[in-house]
Amino acid sequence: MIRLPVNRLRDGMITAQSIYNSEGASYLTRGTKLSKQYIDRLHKIGISSVVITSLDPNLPLPPPEDIIREDTRVTAIHQVYDTYARIQQKKDMEIPPLLSASESIIADLIRQPDNLVQMTDIRLYDDYTFAHSVNVAALSAMVGILCHFSKSDLITLTMGALLHDIGKLKVNINILNKPGALTDEEYRAVRLHPEWGWRHLRKLDHSELDVSSIASIAYQHHEHLDGNGYPRHLTEDHISDFAKIVAIADVYDALTTQRPYKKAYSPHIAYKIMTKCSGKQFDTPLLQLFFDHVALYPIGTVLKTALGYCIVKAVHIGMTRYPRLILFADNNHQLLSTPVSIETTDQDSDFIVSIVDGNDLGALCFKMQFNPSSLLVED
Repeated sequence: MIRLPVNRLRDGMITAQSIYNSEGASYLTRGTKLSKQYIDRLHKIGISSVVITSLDPNLPLPPPEDIIREDTRVTAIHQVYDTYARIQQKKDMEIPPLLSASESIIADLIRQPDNLVQMTDIRLYDDYTFAHSVNVAALSAMVGILCHFSKSDLITLTMGALLHDIGKLKVNINILNKPGALTDEEYRAVRLHPEWGWRHLRKLDHSELDVSSIASIAYQHHEHLDGNGYPRHLTEDHISDFAKIVAIADVYDALTTQRPYKKAYSPHIAYKIMTKCSGKQFDTPLLQLFFDHVALYPIGTVLKTALGYCIVKAVHIGMTRYPRLILFADNNHQLLSTPVSIETTDQDSDFIVSIVDGNDLGALCFKMQFNPSSLLVED
């Protein structure tokens, strides 16, 4: 998959990401064939780049399967949006729709256990919270299933993840979307959202839910194992397993999503950032389990390696750091007469140098008069 600036998109290219507004409506769904009207719309709503499956509009490769279905994701975003709206209107939270959304997320993950996390969706800046909450819920539920949680614990984890940022309703939206650095006062306001969320969620009245644990997820998802988190500086033994999982999913989704103040990091960069915090901020076994199911280099990604230029052919669960590649050009941009399959498990740790994307990839393909995505077409 290839990230391209919007001004380089062409009719017929296939999107590998969905783009949502706050209510869960899709501006574009993954797998959409682009048209001039779609591309113009992307310009108008301020999207700077989109991940597509192939540079060649005549090679309409489908995107990889998501870990949950599109309708499950959209319905869940609707429910989170409606929940926030009801709270802002001083109305009681409606539990059944959120419970139904949680059950659908869990069912999808159980139905598709071999799907890797590939590309996150795109959200408009002001609409970040709702789709973020659903992504965190799906990623958290995935880890809970891998940990063999009971059905009731999976519901608690998923519901807590859907509502983990509910306390942000009390934070000024201009602070949440501020493009520059926060002042000390603004930062203190943001750091209060876990406690505000806990205060709201602990009042829920529902006999079938573990309300205390759901509220604790909101309270603890910014705590660190070494005590350097907030708001209570809890240490490892005092942080719930639910919150440890949501903390990982929350940071991963935040890192891989574009925000007013930062670009979207690719999965392998998020992996490097987060593993540096393993054992200090994040639980090491949970973090490893999570990244065993995240494609650090999604299928179709073009890489510069020690041997030359490659495209990712396959990624396997538990081996996501070691994608199977096809080498198609040397380091001097000369096409090989016959592409070579490479298993990166046999290579040094620094074998992969960088991802080739956007304008750089366009220039490389133009120079070679070759589209590497053609190597992904099955014979």
